[in-house]
Amino acid sequence: MRCIALAALLGIASLSHAEPSVQVGFSPEGSARELVLRTIGDARHSIQMLAYAFQAPDIMQALVDARNRGVEVRVVIDKKRNQGKASKTAMDFVTRNGVELRTNDHFHIHHDKTIIVDGSTVETGSFNFAPSAETANSENVVVIRDMPEVARQYIAHWQSRWDLGKPYPAAPELQSPSRGATR
Repeated sequence: MRCIALAALLGIASLSHAEPSVQVGFSPEGSARELVLRTIGDARHSIQMLAYAFQAPDIMQALVDARNRGVEVRVVIDKKRNQGKASKTAMDFVTRNGVELRTNDHFHIHHDKTIIVDGSTVETGSFNFAPSAETANSENVVVIRDMPEVARQYIAHWQSRWDLGKPYPAAPELQSPSRGATR
């Protein structure tokens, strides 16, 4: 009887651990973008992102949507690469909507392109978070699920870059011309 109980317990324990899996996507064919958006959409607790280019409106919206679902979203981006209007618009949009954002200028370039979801899923590859990566460039994405040692190493790398980053302030709210005016 004890052997049956032990076997049943071991069977239940093995069901609670998901099998490791790896998925890949490519662009401009569209599967890379789809996989990035699905990875963000699957987040339940946390998203930790490292980015070189930070401009794609659909990815920015997905990050804000995750934040609105109660997911903690923290992002570190390359400071020098993200000085243009499209990047500033994206940065202001996500920070106004509760995403924590830091810029990193500690390296020649901060060239990471990684998303860690719920401490157990890692998305990485050449895919920049910019419209050109979605439609014009040849890019790749690899999503690794339920490989704790891989996730642990990416989390440690992310944390080191977060610690080096400087907080990006939320854009001030636009004021109407009549606000604060004296007559």
